[in-house]
Amino acid sequence: MKIVIAPDSFKGSLTALQVSDAVKQGFKRIFPDAQIEKVPMADGGEGTVQSLVDATGGQLLTESVTDPLGGKVEANYGILGDGVTAVIEMAAASGLPLVPVDKRNPMFTTTYGTGELIKAALERGCRKFIIGIGGSATTDGGAGVAQSLGVRLLDASGKDIPFGGIGLSKLAKIDMSTIDERIAETETVVACDVDNPLTGPRGAARVYGPQKGATPEQVELLDKYLEHFASIVKRDLGKDVKETPGAGAAGGLGAGLMAFLNAELRSGIDIVISASNLRKRMEGADLVITGEGQLDEQTAYGKTPTGVSKVAEQMGIPVLAIAGGIKPGAKTSYDRGIDAMMSITPGPISLQEAIARAFELIADTAERAARIIKIGLNL
Repeated sequence: MKIVIAPDSFKGSLTALQVSDAVKQGFKRIFPDAQIEKVPMADGGEGTVQSLVDATGGQLLTESVTDPLGGKVEANYGILGDGVTAVIEMAAASGLPLVPVDKRNPMFTTTYGTGELIKAALERGCRKFIIGIGGSATTDGGAGVAQSLGVRLLDASGKDIPFGGIGLSKLAKIDMSTIDERIAETETVVACDVDNPLTGPRGAARVYGPQKGATPEQVELLDKYLEHFASIVKRDLGKDVKETPGAGAAGGLGAGLMAFLNAELRSGIDIVISASNLRKRMEGADLVITGEGQLDEQTAYGKTPTGVSKVAEQMGIPVLAIAGGIKPGAKTSYDRGIDAMMSITPGPISLQEAIARAFELIADTAERAARIIKIGLNL
């Protein structure tokens, strides 16, 4: 029997690799001779760096970079097992949790630190990049990333514009001639699971600005600044990013990465499936086990379990999903390739206890699943 274990992390509790280890332990109690293939997964959000490093035998690195307010923060990024692919979560350098609540103001926060992570990976020989862009504190259109990589964003007097969304209001010219020349050798894919355009009612400022600390007046200004930014990008770079689905992600970082790095925006789970070589590792499998902290109505739309189950379904492999909790809306995932679901909670239990005992509970749930499968094999 070959079993592929490909879960997401259980947020706030276990990494995807730790979840995989727990599932393996439970199944081995019943099927000690089973061949187990562990492929830690993620959907492009929090935990993607760790999951892909674990899945590919890569390395996790730390760099001191600029935080959203212009200070310093120690940020992690990963280099995959191939030695040339870097995986970066922009939230590690430019995320909202890095900014105290009373200082949140996207007029001034910057993505400069995310660009510094890209530069650090370039120094280590990386020429392929996977960038997750959820959870930002910024609405600067990726201007900070561009500036950190050598792009000159100039005002009418030829001076560099300041950090933050307010800087975009002063943008008069984009000079790409000074960009780090290694960028021309790179290939960048961006994990983006929202389809917001850059501006307008569903744009970066109006939808996400308030949660980053923007007042209603600032939201309107930021939308105008991003509109202006898009017009300068179109004029100077010949790229129309304003209406592209996903351009408004992470305060317009989606647009900026397309404009400055020629990035391609793709579904996070699809990127991780490709980078982890999941399809190849599923070959010959009898069962696939996936999971996440909670299965609900959102699981069917681009989350790890249904991304994994889609591949398994195409290969004719049954899928079991194990989760911390299962909400009624999770039933929609039965139509997306998941054949069965099991919750790790054995009875009434607090969230705190479930988190504290997650490894044990997952292993025990995997054992119960294995016992049921063994009964089926004997029928």
